[in-house]
Amino acid sequence: MRAFRLAGAGAQPQVQEIDLPDPGPGEIRVRIAACGLNFADTLMIRGSYQDMPPLPATLGMELAGTVEALGPGVDGPAVGTRVAICAGHGGLAEAGNFPAALAVPLPEGMSFETAAGFQIAYGTSHLALTRAARLAPGETLVVTGAAGGVGLTAVEIGAQLGARVIAVARGAAKLALAREAGAAETIEAEGTDLRAAVKALGGADVVYETVGGDSFESLLRALRPEGRMLAIGFAGGQVPAVKPNHLLVKNISVIGFYWGGYRAFAPEVLRASMAELFAWHGAGRLRPHVGAVLPLERAAEGLEMLRSRQATGKIVIATA
Repeated sequence: MRAFRLAGAGAQPQVQEIDLPDPGPGEIRVRIAACGLNFADTLMIRGSYQDMPPLPATLGMELAGTVEALGPGVDGPAVGTRVAICAGHGGLAEAGNFPAALAVPLPEGMSFETAAGFQIAYGTSHLALTRAARLAPGETLVVTGAAGGVGLTAVEIGAQLGARVIAVARGAAKLALAREAGAAETIEAEGTDLRAAVKALGGADVVYETVGGDSFESLLRALRPEGRMLAIGFAGGQVPAVKPNHLLVKNISVIGFYWGGYRAFAPEVLRASMAELFAWHGAGRLRPHVGAVLPLERAAEGLEMLRSRQATGKIVIATA
């Protein structure tokens, strides 16, 4: 089968032909239809991700496909079941063996392309806003990188939770996309004093920060008393330094959030969150935006779109 493989940190991943063994105990084999790309994939290539797989490895954190075979001791999901899996790696391939416990049966009507990019983006925003930040109806939420794969879901979920959402993004097209997702206000990120712009709109109760660097530092100062800063990622490349004395003055909090960590210490939290999100999708409350669907041969191009922050919504690789 074909797979998009990373030989070592700093190397250029390539599509290769590899053998796939039979699924082992507790595993299922999935015929993969689509795989969602994530910024973390680019960090794995650099060797700087906090949860690196053993190398060489097949990239692709989340996938959707059809169960093809069951390993010893596995009684489901049944062969033929459409599932989504977030295993951390292995999704950028035509097939793969994964722990059966990670497989989530897809709701009726959800396409493989939508499902492949659903779990991490929507799961991150849902748990970050409801569990970590405890966003309340009527509060003001600022989202940076608001047209990206994760940021756009934060706009959508924040609006669903009854918050007033201020979206920060670059360019008129991205800002328009954020408004369609539920943003009440938008701010052009390029060349704007974000602290002044947000304070002019009344300040923020919660900031969903995906960019880092100056963006993080400016918006930390735009928080209202008892505000919460969610450190989601650092797509701009600079990890900010937090000065504790700034936190004391207004009783504000900085909260680090890593969705994948729940797989290890609270998987039941992930399951409950995903069940709610699938229910929202089934009820028409969520409208996932897939910005591009590319073949496996163009996976490197898709990752470059993420790295250069050109992408809107999710970039999905069709592996079938």
